[in-house]
Amino acid sequence: MSTASFEETALFRVAKKWLGIALFLALWETLPRLGLVNATFLPPFSAVAGNLFSSLISGELEKHIFVSLSRSVTGFSLALAVALPLGFILGWFRTFEQFVDPVIQLFRQTSAFALFPLFIVILGIGEVSKVAIIFYGAQWPILLNTISGVKNVDPLLVKSARSMGLGRFDLFRKVILPSSLPSIFTGLRLAATLSILIIVSAEMMGASSGLGYVLTNSQYNFDILRMYSAIVTLALIGLGVNFLLVSLERNLTGWKQEVTTY
Repeated sequence: MSTASFEETALFRVAKKWLGIALFLALWETLPRLGLVNATFLPPFSAVAGNLFSSLISGELEKHIFVSLSRSVTGFSLALAVALPLGFILGWFRTFEQFVDPVIQLFRQTSAFALFPLFIVILGIGEVSKVAIIFYGAQWPILLNTISGVKNVDPLLVKSARSMGLGRFDLFRKVILPSSLPSIFTGLRLAATLSILIIVSAEMMGASSGLGYVLTNSQYNFDILRMYSAIVTLALIGLGVNFLLVSLERNLTGWKQEVTTY
């Protein structure tokens, strides 16, 4: 493939990827200006972007972003520290997994949002309850996808590794972990999204800072531009986190890309 054709292909891929977003933003900008929708309730995107930029420059929005991210990252990190090793154990020891699975299925069907009042009663309305509810909600995608990844490792790979004399540790490091990484990263991406969704809801119920508080406060004060700025900020944070996890997955599972290119 020539350099020109390669560049054209790369540009086409980028254009195709961002075309939908560009059209959405164009509609957002033009519909209120043409009077097709009420600009009071849906301001043009340029007005929202201007408000977002000025809020970031003044530092007023930055502190709320930092508070929400710190809560989300703490809860997500705790979920990762607990659910990942537990998922490996349950995925590898089938008898233990069968014994524990009914309890897991019972608790994972219970919504984190439904339990938030209980967390407040037990842990109070401060930071601990918010981090705890994120931990509770984010652990399930990590746990279940890790179990699935370990259980679905190709048995032929395990038998071949054992026939070559690999011990338990080497078998885990060289076969089980690499083979289960794609499933694990699916769980991580779902858990990261849940961490953001849960903290926004928690801050809406009871907080004096954070993006969820900004949304509720803007609604009460009918500050529509500030409300949309917070919504756009949350969307950008979600896209950024997903991009980081996808990039990390590509770096750690290069073998998967190599296989799919043949």
